[in-house]
Amino acid sequence: MISRPRQPTMDQVAAAAGVSRATVSRVMNNAASVAPAIREAVQRAVAETGYVPNVAARSLVTRRSNSVALVISEPDRPDDHSFLNRIFTDPYFGRVTAGATSALRPHDVHLVVVPTDVADHHQVVRYLRQGHVDGVLLISSNEHDPLPAQVHALGIPAVLSSRPPGPLPVSYVDVDQRRGAALAAAHLLSRGCRRLATINGPLDIPAGSERLDGFRAHLADPGIPAVTGNFTRAGGEAAAHALLDAHPAIDGLFVASDLMAEGALRAVQDRGRRVPQDVAVVGFDDSSAALECRPPLTTVRQPVEEMAAEMAALLLAHIDTPTRSPRSVIFQPTLVIRASA
Repeated sequence: MISRPRQPTMDQVAAAAGVSRATVSRVMNNAASVAPAIREAVQRAVAETGYVPNVAARSLVTRRSNSVALVISEPDRPDDHSFLNRIFTDPYFGRVTAGATSALRPHDVHLVVVPTDVADHHQVVRYLRQGHVDGVLLISSNEHDPLPAQVHALGIPAVLSSRPPGPLPVSYVDVDQRRGAALAAAHLLSRGCRRLATINGPLDIPAGSERLDGFRAHLADPGIPAVTGNFTRAGGEAAAHALLDAHPAIDGLFVASDLMAEGALRAVQDRGRRVPQDVAVVGFDDSSAALECRPPLTTVRQPVEEMAAEMAALLLAHIDTPTRSPRSVIFQPTLVIRASA
């Protein structure tokens, strides 16, 4: 029988560092009461001995998993079967993951991505109730989504990616959606566009309704032509064709996401219209899709990575202090001018 080498123990780390076993334990659990010099000595001893902490045992002491869930909740749409595909292809979700991870990694906290729709909510709630994670970053795009209230009822720390529906006492981070759409409208007007239209997102999603409201409010014209897309390239292309069928003289177009704008540009050019000479196009997000457009897309930038990092920072604060009051953080959008408008 081949004997396996014994793993270094906490006692060996303590001996190497010249401290007690209890002090090593406090360092492993990130206790704030340890002096910097002692912490450094213990960390050096851990590296020298090759000691690997028993995560399961440590979690029994701290009652923490050192993991948080990024829950992406989407509404049921009978005509849309691309939910999981969008999660892995829409630049927005990748940017959220990157931003949140950048804030969590220095704290040795891991991110678990949990996509769900209404049919799977009970499984997500059960997963959260079982204590697999210490908190939740919740992307909930539908104003009627019951999941934010369900997560809040569990008593688990949570931060939302947009303003919560109704009087729900939970922290959230958002961008000033209406202001962003107003920036798009002002830019199109400054270019001399006078026959404006918009492709908005689904109106049961706050970002969809608020961007439409902000665009129309700046123009002081609630009758501006609008067609609803579904925040996908294909949806933007179909919406643009419908819009151009009904209003062929459009010379300025605001599209409520870069992915939809990419599809809309294809539709406009398929009609033989030049961009921006015949139709100026402005998107929303400033994602990688904006640079993939031809021509490159003028767009409203929302700082998604910074917003996700702020969500993660708020969540860590709530995990450390469960009685902390809810807080909202609203980021300001900016206009990024490129060749499409």
